[in-house]
Amino acid sequence: MISVGIIEDDQQIRGLLQHYLNQQKNFVCSLAYGSVEIFRKHLTPETQPDVLLMDIGLPGMSGIDGMKLIKREFPDIDIIMLTVYNDADKIFQSLCAGATGYLLKNTPLDEIREGIELLKKGGSPMSPQIARKVVEYFSTDKKALPSLLSEKENEIVIALVDGLSYKLIADRLNISIETVRFHIKNIYRKLHVHSKAEVISKSLKGEI
Repeated sequence: MISVGIIEDDQQIRGLLQHYLNQQKNFVCSLAYGSVEIFRKHLTPETQPDVLLMDIGLPGMSGIDGMKLIKREFPDIDIIMLTVYNDADKIFQSLCAGATGYLLKNTPLDEIREGIELLKKGGSPMSPQIARKVVEYFSTDKKALPSLLSEKENEIVIALVDGLSYKLIADRLNISIETVRFHIKNIYRKLHVHSKAEVISKSLKGEI
């Protein structure tokens, strides 16, 4: 059973997500609130979810700031940003703060469910538009993070940009799905370890 939490201030979207997930086999969604502050009041070691779907633009504390607090207190929670923001600053700030996935709100419900399942199997769900931003960053700015991605990792991110599923990526590169998941996890891990949001932001703006 995968337990999922939601922080989303749009009541209609929040209710739709919670209802959908509770209808899925092997899913349960009990904690669903409209702000980080309210969510944290109900978050305990007994109630903590496996995966948290989190918006960025929230009333009160932002999703990015809230994620830092939640990850500090409950490091085992995997967080997927589910947001309308697709600009580079928000993406990399989220990754640096500890997000393990980044999906846009126009992602179909079944793909959100599949993303959660992939996350629990060791993958990191990323919308094609978000993957494209990652590719653009690494292809246009070699100075800030030189040779960060391996050739295989770059091929996988390009495949994500092309909209391929993990299975199709495995077929294209003649590797196993487990290897695809391993490489994608590595891509995220490298961003977390070697990236600072301020450095990336300045780099993307051409300031360094």
